[in-house]
Amino acid sequence: MTGHPKFAMNHMAAPELDCRAFLDLAASLGCVGVELRNDLADKQLTDAAFFDGEAPLAIGNYARSKGLRLLGLSEVYGFNAWSDDVRAKVQLLINQAKEAGAESISLIPRNDAPQYSEGGRKEALRRSLGEILPMLDAADLVALVEPLGFVTSSLRYKADAVAAIEAVGGSGRYKLVHDTFHHCLAGESEFFPEHTGIVHISGVVVPTLSPEEMQDGHRILVDERDRLGNIDQIRALIDKGYSGAFSYEPFSREIHRLNNAEKAFNLSMDFIRSNLH
Repeated sequence: MTGHPKFAMNHMAAPELDCRAFLDLAASLGCVGVELRNDLADKQLTDAAFFDGEAPLAIGNYARSKGLRLLGLSEVYGFNAWSDDVRAKVQLLINQAKEAGAESISLIPRNDAPQYSEGGRKEALRRSLGEILPMLDAADLVALVEPLGFVTSSLRYKADAVAAIEAVGGSGRYKLVHDTFHHCLAGESEFFPEHTGIVHISGVVVPTLSPEEMQDGHRILVDERDRLGNIDQIRALIDKGYSGAFSYEPFSREIHRLNNAEKAFNLSMDFIRSNLH
């Protein structure tokens, strides 16, 4: 079992491809599903609108025609600083997920921790989770909460996310994103397989960087040079009972501009499979 992880792709892995071309790539790689993003244009990685400006159902149907699950839609950034604007963004993403047939939405914390005390951060997180929970119940949908390991993050640790989820009685609606990059940056050792909804994988290979210096732009594919401990993390999650997808999320422009992305991703997948013993 350990040698056969289920791979998926986040649209950040190939942001210059339109939705259908991205889905074609994921299908050609034997992925079980994909995650689509609403922030690629904001990050100036594409000129295309979310869902390429098409109806979400049309893209969802195309994914299913290729044998792919639409694992999730990303993202609502700053969800843990509750406001009417955040509520509207959450509801919009829920509506789009329901129309597309997506299995989840993604919630990303603010990356400005110095503006809050520790107690203030935890209280704000619980409030937001409590506000969003009935919205998820009404839609019968799951939300994925992704702690960010940066020192500036307002939610660095998965343990804090789990505690807040349990405090609002949300274990049935909220799951974690275990991101191998952020797990390393946060210096975490604890795994929460029963709370994990998806795993994001990427590698960092620059030998001179300390974890505190690593940024999204350093994230490439997982290979033998990896410094994040992807193989150990993947093995631990599977051995502890996680059976979901491992979704590629490289942010590096080096990966986005590959001439033969299919070959590069296949090599990385083969590397991971061959090293899971």
